[in-house]
Amino acid sequence: MKYDYLIAGAGLFGAVFAHEAKKKGKTCLVVEKREHIAGNIYTEEVHGIQVHRYGAHIFHTSDKKVWEYVNQFAEFNQYINSPIARYRDELYNLPFNMNTFSKMWGIVTPEEARKIIADQIADLQITEPQNLEEQALSLVGRDVYEKLIKGYTEKQWGRDCRDLPAFIIKRLPLRFTYDNNYFNDRYQGIPMGGYTRIVEKLLEGTEVRLNTDYLAHRGELDGLADKVIYTGMIDQFYDYCLGVLEYRSVRFETEELEQENYQGNAVVNYTEREVPYTRIIEHKHFEFGEQPTTIISREYSSEWKKGDEPYYPVNNEKNDSLYGEYKAKAENESRVIFGGRLGSYRYYDMDKVIASALELCEREL
Repeated sequence: MKYDYLIAGAGLFGAVFAHEAKKKGKTCLVVEKREHIAGNIYTEEVHGIQVHRYGAHIFHTSDKKVWEYVNQFAEFNQYINSPIARYRDELYNLPFNMNTFSKMWGIVTPEEARKIIADQIADLQITEPQNLEEQALSLVGRDVYEKLIKGYTEKQWGRDCRDLPAFIIKRLPLRFTYDNNYFNDRYQGIPMGGYTRIVEKLLEGTEVRLNTDYLAHRGELDGLADKVIYTGMIDQFYDYCLGVLEYRSVRFETEELEQENYQGNAVVNYTEREVPYTRIIEHKHFEFGEQPTTIISREYSSEWKKGDEPYYPVNNEKNDSLYGEYKAKAENESRVIFGGRLGSYRYYDMDKVIASALELCEREL
């Protein structure tokens, strides 16, 4: 059979395109190298708990069009992301807000918090930050930096903050209100029953072949369709001919515990460098679960190497320049369209993935 489109990757971007193409009467074949659909938003039900296998995913957006679109495929609960930061035996609310400052300094008013932060910044006398540490200190002062930023950032990037460029932290939002909602977006929640169901509905009626690596079978698969929607790594598509783009990867240790409640919150960040993992996710709290057992995942940030799952692109000057060279090659492709976070070498929230897929659909279909 000849298809209109071969879609490499059964994640959110590819699934949205397949759904819209089908509505336009187009035929699609989706190939996925993993044993499951839904990419990194894949959730698996274990004892009634939706486990986020590739890290916590909280849907949030201010784009009404995207919110209405995704609500066709799921009912969302009213989960509000309010992570906790643990520094040794001290617990702080995130993002940095009046609850954070009150706990840290024993103060109660925004004026007191502003003065402490301003005084600390003034004492440091940093005029032109030379690295990430100086940039962060010049934005939030010493206390917030030392307890809540330094160790966590060093674990995320695998190197000392003084060895990281200042531009990584362009700003650090300080909220002088008692509001623990991490996101400012108008719409937020978790799909009841998990994310996998959304992708299942998007792919209804479309042929999907799992355990099928597009790049390993490119010659055979290319002959099956007029065009290819490629959502994998753009440098790998070209066999790294111009060089290898850098990523950070994440390793997960998931454990089922014979207790009802392990940490009392869905997300707890561990901000001291000495704790090897960056955070612990307790999955049941995303859906207010009351199961007698619980499932937690510890997340370990790591340097990416070929064969690892790429999570976060390292968008520094060197990598962005290299991506620009690959993008120029991609723009000369007559029958291959690149999309998604790996094809675009950008970290996208889920709403931005959907928006970019819908934009492609409008142009292409």
